[in-house]
Amino acid sequence: MSGVTFSVAALWMILGASPSTPVVQDQVDLIEVNHYYDSQGRLIFDQVIFYEWSQSDARFHVTAWRLLKSSWQVPRKRWSDGAYTTTWRDGDVLRSVVGKNMRETWTQHDPELVERDYLPREYRRGLTPKIEAMANAEN
Repeated sequence: MSGVTFSVAALWMILGASPSTPVVQDQVDLIEVNHYYDSQGRLIFDQVIFYEWSQSDARFHVTAWRLLKSSWQVPRKRWSDGAYTTTWRDGDVLRSVVGKNMRETWTQHDPELVERDYLPREYRRGLTPKIEAMANAEN
């Protein structure tokens, strides 16, 4: 069994997915792992923030975010192309997001919340809806 095949099989087993579990895949320009601390230096939460590059604004805009609930959600580098990927169980689907770049930050502010001043949540692209992935899996 090749290393890649073994890794995929192990991931399926760990996440409790079966080969028929739909996989929702998205691509972004940047994945950020953010560790948010309060003013006393206590960790409040860890989150994964997904960004797209805005050519017109010449800056990254938040596409979506998720709380980091497991070490399996931490983006891992794909050595085949240098991209980063994060995968987690999202209800009845397996969600996978690939980013061209990745950064890790430690802040005393919530970057996703700050980004709402630049691009309100209702204007964000978001990740592919699960219902769309379920429909694609049935076809």
